[in-house]
Amino acid sequence: MTRISTILVILAALCWGLSGGIGSMLMEEGWGVFLVAFYRGAIGLLFVLAWLCCRPLNHGLGDRRLWGWSVVAGLGVAGNFAFYFLSISHGGVAVAATLMYSAPVFVYLLSFALRLERPSTVKWAAIMVVMLGIVLLTRIHNVDDAGVTVLGVVAGLLSGLCYAVFIFGFKYAAPHGSPQAILSIAFSVLVVVLVWPAQTGEVMAAARSAEWPLFACLGVLGAGLSFVLYVIGLNYTAPAVASIVAMVEPVTASLFGVVVLQEALVASQVLGMGLILVAVTGLSLYSASDALRRHW
Repeated sequence: MTRISTILVILAALCWGLSGGIGSMLMEEGWGVFLVAFYRGAIGLLFVLAWLCCRPLNHGLGDRRLWGWSVVAGLGVAGNFAFYFLSISHGGVAVAATLMYSAPVFVYLLSFALRLERPSTVKWAAIMVVMLGIVLLTRIHNVDDAGVTVLGVVAGLLSGLCYAVFIFGFKYAAPHGSPQAILSIAFSVLVVVLVWPAQTGEVMAAARSAEWPLFACLGVLGAGLSFVLYVIGLNYTAPAVASIVAMVEPVTASLFGVVVLQEALVASQVLGMGLILVAVTGLSLYSASDALRRHW
């Protein structure tokens, strides 16, 4: 069962990686950032509602704490989707996906400032490596030459921080209800938040457009099927394994950008990407082992 669960988590990360490339294709066709983010979440909502109907017991929908934390999770996932696609439109899929993956580092910095986490030499070393990786990946000294704008960099980092907010909300909502209920509320919040900037007229036009199959693939892979697979897979997957498997998402997104979308990366950017992926994964593994030591 553990092996199957790990495969499910890998498939979820693979789906998320592909969704960045699909979203980029839609934006190249002229569709707006918020519209693409809206459709990813709206189609995901249909999936989790169907999942909720299949598992109607012990959902916890009568608990106000479930609703409160699920709303927080919904705001987080709405920001994550919107900033991610904004970063893609101003920097490319590979850069956006890798910047989002670096979010745990900034969560650590905030935890240090609030004294929620104890600093250590290993943690500071990993953070410095990630910072160096970001400089190399984004080529901050010459962003115009790299094809990455300042807005693309900021949006990529914000997408990661919003993802951390989603995880935070989901974690604290979990004791009060089922994953299906939490995700149903979270995606409903996303739809409400993004429908206005996406514009109702554009939403209707997209449903009648020739690109409708791409919108459907984006929603199914990016939010519907992927979240279901991920939640089920986490039940029997160790945190350390999950942290390694999570690398599938930025790697898949980067390969999609380079191979399919013809995005160009210079050697320094590839080096920066590698530093970020290795450092963040190592930091996650260290945190998981440190938590296990404290537990025992």
